[in-house]
Amino acid sequence: MFSKIAAGFIFDYLKRFDKYPFTVEAGGRTQNIGQGKPLFKIIFHDDIPKTRLLTSTSLALGDAYIDKKIELEGDLFTALSCLLSQSNRFVLKRRAFSILKLLNPPESERQQKKEVSSHYDLGNDFYKLWLDPTMTYSCAYFKNEGESLEQAQRDKVHHILGKLYLKPGMTLLDIGCGWGYLLIEAAKQYGIKGVGCTLSKEQYQKGIERVREAGLEDQIKIKLIDYRELPSEGIQYDRLVSVGMLEHVGRKNYKLYMQTCSKLLKDQGLFLLHYISGDDEVSANPWIRKHIFPGGTIPSLREIIFDAYEPEAGFKVLDVESLRRHYYKTLMCWYENFKKVHDKVTATRGEAFTRMWDLYLCGCAAAFECGNVDLHQILMSKGTNNDLPMTRWF
Repeated sequence: MFSKIAAGFIFDYLKRFDKYPFTVEAGGRTQNIGQGKPLFKIIFHDDIPKTRLLTSTSLALGDAYIDKKIELEGDLFTALSCLLSQSNRFVLKRRAFSILKLLNPPESERQQKKEVSSHYDLGNDFYKLWLDPTMTYSCAYFKNEGESLEQAQRDKVHHILGKLYLKPGMTLLDIGCGWGYLLIEAAKQYGIKGVGCTLSKEQYQKGIERVREAGLEDQIKIKLIDYRELPSEGIQYDRLVSVGMLEHVGRKNYKLYMQTCSKLLKDQGLFLLHYISGDDEVSANPWIRKHIFPGGTIPSLREIIFDAYEPEAGFKVLDVESLRRHYYKTLMCWYENFKKVHDKVTATRGEAFTRMWDLYLCGCAAAFECGNVDLHQILMSKGTNNDLPMTRWF
């Protein structure tokens, strides 16, 4: 229940987000914010402590939405897009005791394995409900208007494999291989021998199953292992790929990651790095870290290219491509798929979980659409490679 003072604070606080018009209802009062016809309505059923709003906007409002202290009338994507396009007006007190642990988690191997498992080991059955049949959980590549998510995921994999300029008999290492689809396609289409590594037991087991079903046991091996352990095997590969894994490495480990990748790659070998990037090299989103990706950190393009050129890594950047708008579209496809299975998810995991994943998928789509985050593919060679075609789209 609201006191007049609490309701008044909510209205005053939300006035900062006046770029787009919307309506707020709290404590029996209704007020329009911004100019023009309201695009959506936020209804507050309960008070949100002032200290929480003044510590982290995203954490306070996000948690309130999960707990149904906030309801929304209108389209969730529209509301999130309007608010996230004004993220420079969000409050985030980085030194507040309540979020220090969220913003500065340990980055040890043991901790990161636990963090990765907390997300990717939610169960293959869960992801199968709303991912496409390839079970690809990363940005798709929409070559044509109206293309299905499944086709766009297949196109993404071949977009990457084309950049790697694969030849029969080459060896390919996939760091963070997921359920193994990329390796399977590389083996089928290019005749390579591949190795994939993951920290997720669920992905590892499903990946092995898919390799066996494809009859590719002689070409592909999937390992449940941390990437930092791979150099001890003493094997170098012709090609290296990593899709959607760098976000789990941690800011303190970027140099180590690039150095490790270099050790695993033969001279003149190619490395394709596909990852979510951001402009802010300091903070992370507390709500995402608390509920979705514990320890997750988004590197900037500058950071990664800088570390790629460190002498201990010795990479040379050949190509950089932004797929930001492709990820917006991918996330919207996932969100639409997820809405269709609300009842199944709620029946097994509860309404709070369903609302949390709605907010995650839709919020990330809005963040990519308004440019708060980006998705980059960086193609690098270890040292100078003069044997590649001279045109960009080989």
